[in-house]
Amino acid sequence: MLGIIDGVTEEAERCGAARVNSVHLRLGALSGVVKEALLFAYDLACEGTLLEGSQLIVEPSPVLIHCSRCDADRVLESPQGFCCPVCGTPSVDVLQGREIEVMAMEVTSP
Repeated sequence: MLGIIDGVTEEAERCGAARVNSVHLRLGALSGVVKEALLFAYDLACEGTLLEGSQLIVEPSPVLIHCSRCDADRVLESPQGFCCPVCGTPSVDVLQGREIEVMAMEVTSP
């Protein structure tokens, strides 16, 4: 969480922002991060920074695999099994779902 806060603070300062109002974050289903824990840690980590009082908006990112048999990208319904939901072929080619990525931030100019 501190790395995210540092990165957003650095970008906000570079843009000349007086305050950060919200941060939009994409959180992959395989990221190993619990959304509720992230939201709890966010408020604590923001104290004393340009982000204090801002809102963290978390967009879930599903697991996307490539099925070699169908030659298509498929979204998994559950991150428990890595098989194509259409043909059932196992796949280890994960294209999406591991990320913790800042997508946008809303700021107030001075």
